Amino acid sequence: MTSEPTGRLVPTPTGYDLILTRTYRAPVDDVWASVTEPERTARWFGPWRGEAGPGRTIEAQMAFEESAPWMPMRIEACEPPHRLAVTTEDEAGVWSLELLLAETDGTTELRLVHHLTSTEDLGSTGPGWEYYLDMLTGARTDGPRPDFDDYYPAQKAYFESLA
Repeated sequence: MTSEPTGRLVPTPTGYDLILTRTYRAPVDDVWASVTEPERTARWFGPWRGEAGPGRTIEAQMAFEESAPWMPMRIEACEPPHRLAVTTEDEAGVWSLELLLAETDGTTELRLVHHLTSTEDLGSTGPGWEYYLDMLTGARTDGPRPDFDDYYPAQKAYFESLA
């Protein structure tokens, strides 16, 4: 699978927003379930455990990374089925993320927004999110799982050019 990068970079008062979008012919509740229910997130990102809710911290597994690490993920906001905001921290630093969902006529648009303070790692972060969103698409359609080698380093220059 070769994938064209879709990410765009928007300046904000505190840095930048990296925004990636996917569209699904499905009701918003179904797409919401794909990004919030642990048995469904396990198919494209990894499972999570803990008691979910705004202000609480769960543990999410990045099941498709080399060591399949677990990481703490604080739920900053949860407004079913339209907005989920989380903050997580790993060896790459603190990541502030939002998933925004909107349905129109049975089609749901999902926007992943990664709030960035700098564009330093954009060349690797962007392709990673493209890969994970295509993993979500594959999981939703029972299609083939993408190969990360099709995203990185192939998309690195595109994302670096956004800065």
